[in-house]
Amino acid sequence: MKLSLIRSACGSLRIYPARQGSRVSGWSRRCPPVGPANNRLILRTASATSSGGTNPKLAVNFGKRSQKDDGFECDRSLREVVQTTKEAMVALQRRNPAIQPLLAIIQAGEDDSLLEINKKMAGMIGLNITHICLAKDSSEDEIVEEVLKLNEDPRVHGVYLHLPPASLTSRVLNTLKPEKDIDGISDLNMGRLVRGDLSKGFVPPLASAVLDLLEKRDAALERKTVLLVGGEGTRGLALQCLIERSGMVVLKSQLNSNSLQRQVCLDVCVMQADAVVLLRAGNMDIPPSWIRPGAAVIHCEPTLETDEHDIEMSSQSGLGYLTAAYRTQNVVRSCSQWLQEQQYRPWHLRSLKLQPLTPVPSDIEISRAQTPKPVDQLAEEIGLLPEELEAYGRNKAKVRLSLLDRLHTQPDGKYVLVAGITPTPLGEGKSTVTIGLVQAMSAHLKLNSFACLRQPSQGPTFGVKGGAAGGGYAQVIPMEEFNLHLTGDIHAITAANNLVAAAIDARMLHEATQSDKALFNRLVPSVNGVRRFSPIQISRLQRLGVNKTDPASLTPQEVSTFVRLDLEPSKITWQRVVDTNDRFLRKITVGQASTEKGQIRETGFDIAVASEIMAILALADSLEDMKNRLARMVVGTSRSGQPVTAEDLGVSGALAVLMKDAIKPTLMQTLEGTPVFVHAGPFANIAHGNSSVLADKLALKLVGQDGFVVTEAGFGADIGMEKFFNIKCRASGLQPNVVVLVATVRALKMHGGGPNVSAGTPLPREYIDENLSLVEGGCRSNLRKQIQIAHLFGVPVVVALNVFKTDTQAEIDLVCELAKECGASDAVPCHHWAQGGRGSLELAQAVNEAASRPSNFQFLYNIKMPIVEKIRTIAQKVYGADDIELSPEAKAKIDYYNQQGYGSLPICMAKTHLSLSHMPDKKGAPTGFVLPIRDVRASIGAGFIYPLVGTMSTMPGLPTRPCFYDIDLDPVTEEITGLF
Repeated sequence: MKLSLIRSACGSLRIYPARQGSRVSGWSRRCPPVGPANNRLILRTASATSSGGTNPKLAVNFGKRSQKDDGFECDRSLREVVQTTKEAMVALQRRNPAIQPLLAIIQAGEDDSLLEINKKMAGMIGLNITHICLAKDSSEDEIVEEVLKLNEDPRVHGVYLHLPPASLTSRVLNTLKPEKDIDGISDLNMGRLVRGDLSKGFVPPLASAVLDLLEKRDAALERKTVLLVGGEGTRGLALQCLIERSGMVVLKSQLNSNSLQRQVCLDVCVMQADAVVLLRAGNMDIPPSWIRPGAAVIHCEPTLETDEHDIEMSSQSGLGYLTAAYRTQNVVRSCSQWLQEQQYRPWHLRSLKLQPLTPVPSDIEISRAQTPKPVDQLAEEIGLLPEELEAYGRNKAKVRLSLLDRLHTQPDGKYVLVAGITPTPLGEGKSTVTIGLVQAMSAHLKLNSFACLRQPSQGPTFGVKGGAAGGGYAQVIPMEEFNLHLTGDIHAITAANNLVAAAIDARMLHEATQSDKALFNRLVPSVNGVRRFSPIQISRLQRLGVNKTDPASLTPQEVSTFVRLDLEPSKITWQRVVDTNDRFLRKITVGQASTEKGQIRETGFDIAVASEIMAILALADSLEDMKNRLARMVVGTSRSGQPVTAEDLGVSGALAVLMKDAIKPTLMQTLEGTPVFVHAGPFANIAHGNSSVLADKLALKLVGQDGFVVTEAGFGADIGMEKFFNIKCRASGLQPNVVVLVATVRALKMHGGGPNVSAGTPLPREYIDENLSLVEGGCRSNLRKQIQIAHLFGVPVVVALNVFKTDTQAEIDLVCELAKECGASDAVPCHHWAQGGRGSLELAQAVNEAASRPSNFQFLYNIKMPIVEKIRTIAQKVYGADDIELSPEAKAKIDYYNQQGYGSLPICMAKTHLSLSHMPDKKGAPTGFVLPIRDVRASIGAGFIYPLVGTMSTMPGLPTRPCFYDIDLDPVTEEITGLF
């Protein structure tokens, strides 16, 4: 490797003959500057006499080129560099046929000689070049602006700053990304050169060219002596380090031109030197008699002027072409490094240490006691690129979906679903199990693992349930950021949902108070005397069968059909939303102001996470897919019985704009520093109750083929898990490897016949004292049934027993024994709440073992089956019902959906989560019941039909004593208290 460094000047190289006394012939060359523009490389020839001749002086000979001596060496070097770079290009494009390396030159002034040389060399190599010509007196801000644009342009692989010395400020140099600094002039790349670390940096092209010529002339550079004159500062120090690293001896002199001829010591040094490098030497010349025969002199002479003759010489410059060749070589290398960075990166995860306390403190105290890693550090540890991260403060960041394109060839990791037995008021702890499992895998077993969790609604956070960040020593941190606002996704959903609601009422008002012509004139306004349809209006016309684009060509009937949605007020299914538990918004009346002209109707509010837009966010697999789903949302029915969509309202494009950032998953971390994606949080009754498809897909790429992605399904396995398989897996195309089924001794006792429990009252003794018969009853009923449901889909089950301090060892052993007897691959106790990841090591090992076995995943039903049969299949095989009973309204809705072509959508059952049946008080595994279907509705944008079993509330209410009584803020420290 040839190592040399010239920071802010070009050099002139003169080669002296090996035989003393002969006349020196030479050539003139001019190279494009490295660093400052207009530095000239002047190769001077000396007028030498016979020994002891008169006082000779160095002369400039621009007109002659020595083809016989140095020109041959330059041409040979050029051919070799070009050939090597061409071979690298061929290898690069063989691996990536679409790639085309690009060099960008930022130039100040009108000197095009450099551009011509680089264009010719780029043509020889086969890379592209772009030229940005700025005014000679461009400001620093203008230059920085251009550099920033090139930094962010993925097509550009190298940037060369062809600027005056005064323009190459520290700010300009350090704005340029080091990986695109193919001339090695930024401070970071300069430091790499001085340190000898060239794994990422670049050797300056001119330095490579000069050393190449020296090597061609004298291959044995080791132990040669080089004199650096005027080499003070960083430039001289770096050059000295590199020359010494090449095996040469460096002598230094800081004498200026006025004192040179008065210093006898310099004479001695020059005579000892095999090469002399003059840095900042001005017009200083060295008498030929001082120079050893065969020595080389490199003269760096900065100048701010150019003339036409110099430009002409530059275009003929052999060294200029060689420098350009090395520059293109660096561009190809930069492109290769960029492509390498695009590949999958192994993890280098640094886990955070836990020091669990006894007794276990509150969740927020534990969260606050741990200092999370900066999110950009976490991102780097798990292989994310800086440009794939959008930071929201220090602790969380959005991850761009471009990651899926970058890692599209990377095999997915293993896919684990955490589900639970039928939930009880006592809580089962699916979130804590999920987090404890990934902490055990990543921090203790050193297996790459990612948790994918739903974003919690603020309604329950301030209501009765509290947060959803896990608990104890198995949490997502900071838990207050997790539970409050996060990155604003739910607020974006609220805004988008309510924009649709506003559009519905406004459209109904305008249609009721205007003629067809007036509506048309306002919907398609004349701008500068011309009417044009917007793209979304053309889409509506096409759906109506009107294939016209000229507004003037529509017939009166076509105008009427186009402008009137004719919504039936009683059949509007879209409601407004707010992310607060507010029971008094369940039914409201709108349009009562006189300005609404009598357009009064009853409607209501849902909680924000019940919006269909939330379900769409969770099921979309790209921005385009989300936009199409938003357009398909049915908001009501016209008086003629036709569905009216968001696209008919003209609002779907605006919805996509509101949701464009919400579609990106949010990266956070656990207490032990392992990665978590938090994204989406749809209801688990009227929706499917799972985190997003995109979060899972991104995580599966990041963990690598041997890693694990652990995601959670809402409610019990009969609801969340069934919807995960039949809805989410159909949408994503992903197949799970293992189901972790969470159970607790207390919940199993309730399913085994234990007494009811009310929030806020003391637990009955049955849940505190040992009671093996109740535990056995719960295992042989509900636990067995939930394991059987998982086996319907062909997925192995590991039972995770979430241990509480009231559990006895006999109860724990009995659950694990009976779970395996009921068909679980394994059953293990988990102590993550008190111990963190170390308390779930046994579970992590069991999951790893189960995932190594083949999975025979299958869907429960064929999507083409009739709607009624799909409902019946779920009721009988999952819930254990004898049959279903459809109300007249449900039958009519099913007929309508079939007519509209919705019959092939999957089913999302909306029923109570407190029982396998439709009766909340029936615990265990009820049998002998008929499942009543009261109504059937559809979320066409989300892509499922949801039958209603009983009455489903989509707006929770606040209890007598909500959680907000305990939540407070210290105005001095800004610390939050009372969250759990």
